[in-house]
Amino acid sequence: MFAMALFAASCSSTKFVPEDKYLLRNVKVKCDERKIDIKEMKTYLRQTHNTKILGFWKFHLGVYNLSKKDKERGWLKRIGEPPVVYDEFLTGKSLEQLELFLKSKGYYNAVVSDTVKLKKRKAELVFRVHAGTPYRINRIHYDVRDSVLERMILTRKKRSLIKSGALFDLDLLEEERKRIVQNVRNRGFYNFSKNVIFYEADTFGLNKQVDLNVVVGLRGSDKSLVEVSNHKKFYLNNFYVFTDFDPKKALSDPDQYFGSFDTLNMEPYSFIYRDKIKVKPEVLRSANHIDDSLFFRVNGVERTYKSLNKLKNYKYINIQFQDGGERDSLSRWLNCYMQLSPAIPQSYSIEVEGTNSSGNFGFATNLNYQHKNIFGGAEIFDLRLKGAMERLRLVDDNQNFNTLEGGIDLKLTFPKFLAAQKIQRFFKYDVPGTNLNLSYNYQKRPDYTRTISSFRYGYFWESSKYLKHFFNPIDLNVVRIFKKDDDFINSIEDLYIRASYTDHVIPSMNYSMIYTTQELDKRKDYSFFRWNAEVAGNLVNEISKLTNRRSHSVVDTIAGTTSEYYKLFGSRYAQYIKSDLELRHGWVIDRANTFVARLFAGVGVPYGNWDLMPFEKQYFTGGANGVRAWLVRSLGPGSYSAPVDAYPNQLGDIKMEANLEYRFKMFWILEGALFLDAGNIWSISGKDNREGAVFKWGKFYNEFAVGTGLGTRFDFKYVIFRLDLGLKLRDPSLTSGNRWIPSNRSFNRNDIVWSFAIGYPF
Repeated sequence: MFAMALFAASCSSTKFVPEDKYLLRNVKVKCDERKIDIKEMKTYLRQTHNTKILGFWKFHLGVYNLSKKDKERGWLKRIGEPPVVYDEFLTGKSLEQLELFLKSKGYYNAVVSDTVKLKKRKAELVFRVHAGTPYRINRIHYDVRDSVLERMILTRKKRSLIKSGALFDLDLLEEERKRIVQNVRNRGFYNFSKNVIFYEADTFGLNKQVDLNVVVGLRGSDKSLVEVSNHKKFYLNNFYVFTDFDPKKALSDPDQYFGSFDTLNMEPYSFIYRDKIKVKPEVLRSANHIDDSLFFRVNGVERTYKSLNKLKNYKYINIQFQDGGERDSLSRWLNCYMQLSPAIPQSYSIEVEGTNSSGNFGFATNLNYQHKNIFGGAEIFDLRLKGAMERLRLVDDNQNFNTLEGGIDLKLTFPKFLAAQKIQRFFKYDVPGTNLNLSYNYQKRPDYTRTISSFRYGYFWESSKYLKHFFNPIDLNVVRIFKKDDDFINSIEDLYIRASYTDHVIPSMNYSMIYTTQELDKRKDYSFFRWNAEVAGNLVNEISKLTNRRSHSVVDTIAGTTSEYYKLFGSRYAQYIKSDLELRHGWVIDRANTFVARLFAGVGVPYGNWDLMPFEKQYFTGGANGVRAWLVRSLGPGSYSAPVDAYPNQLGDIKMEANLEYRFKMFWILEGALFLDAGNIWSISGKDNREGAVFKWGKFYNEFAVGTGLGTRFDFKYVIFRLDLGLKLRDPSLTSGNRWIPSNRSFNRNDIVWSFAIGYPF
């Protein structure tokens, strides 16, 4: 009823529009030149229509219209959006802004007109842009009026952002100014600024062509007058590092404050501290990239800020420079001052999570402790204790909780590359780090109990602003399985998957690469790419062969053959290769609407010492982050249909998944979403005798599950709670020809799945 009232209120949208005014129903911008960005042009409009959801529903206006006229400020008015009343003056300003924008892009002859249609107290406004022929850059000449800078700039003009034939785009010219400044300041010229760079454009006698003169130097100056450069090269002299800087005390009583410090001199560094230096000086020196060069480089300053921030020991970081006096006739000294304000070194948190997936209730509690400087070298120590319980609906089950889980996770992060040789300086963009991770996990499920002990040694680093790398040369997992349920084991006794429910060891090496342009504090289109690759057992297998270790034999209950294998720590170890990739793209339509698409594909191939994938390394789908119309681990593999009363634990060696989600902001902290999911998992080996489970090229495309649904999100800024309702559209476990549910039968309760989760699904 509320939704119907809301929709009706948004349709009768002139409730709060004055009698002699018009509601601005719609605003469009049409342009005859496809190369001009319509979305960017719309940002220059001084007035636009009310926010729409699904491209037509003015939800926020509808909320506002539900309020009463006699109340000036009600809660509906606070969370809603007042009607946008058509304003002729703002239309004129929008015309002016569009014309200025087009000129800035080189379209000086563009004609912008507006048309307004007034009907039933509503206005529809259309801006039409006839772009015309744009001005383009003809010839480019660099006039550097400084003898010292001339060669430096001219030898690198091939990297210029402005090219002959390009549009006469003022934004591009400004980017070229920034490039020149960055280039010059990276070569020691600390005082150089873009204020001495300007352009002279000549269009005389040219048909919409521009001869461009890029001038570097003072206006009206002559090169002969500046043979002795106005710009000096700055060489680095001394570094003063304040390790306990308090900006408030420094401002309130500077004489007393600065007089209370002690100093440790380590030429050319002076570490200024109180009581003691909490982070070792050598760590701070390694985080400083300003001294990577003898002279000032702005890139070194940016890297230093980034490196000091990654130490996580300082809440405020300020780097300043002071002129240190004359070095010679062409250069000067430069002193660097680093003001570091310490952060709280230790913290703890308690997390309580609740889950409800189709009536399966559960909760989890995590106790987290962190020390950011445990050994004095900015090493970060993390301790996590976890406990979880979940009640699963099983036939004839009277237990309060079916699954229990507990564990401990220890992690130690070093802000450097722990290796035989010091190779930090090979990482030009970012300081690398090293992780040591040790964990133990106990899991009690209805069908079995298992423990997982793991040790991981790995590195991480960034090679650019958007590209991250993670490499674990040692990733060891030891899995012990006991207290198996006889009925469960007997139910899969002749299946390929049964063999995975045995003790095993996974000695692996893995690498991940993540590329993302998403920035949390900015609403703009973004892309995300992740690639994972993993190999397991190869090195251990070669060592076993070379050392003539005793092999073991086992009879394959499916094929009836005998296979030989080696053990590690008393258990058979896995040998496989696995790789998967994930693509995402987000389209930010406006402040309230976003589309996100995702593709995932992965495959794991077992071989050698064990011809199946360990079950914890196999893929699954369904649940809050997969195909949401199915319970987690209840979909697939392929067209296989599990028994009705079976515990959901469907796994496979191949996974393909695609998701599309439309997200829209509603009011307060509430967001809405509509989604469409498709995907499945498959097995590789023909030994898997679950009917329809094996991947086959000629039929896999006919085994995709499809689900749709809607959801709500509660955005508390620091955490997002999510509730999704999934509806099955296509079920591959049904007989061929009957898999599309809407066209073959009516929906029932088994086609609906509720899932609660934290964070966005992707």
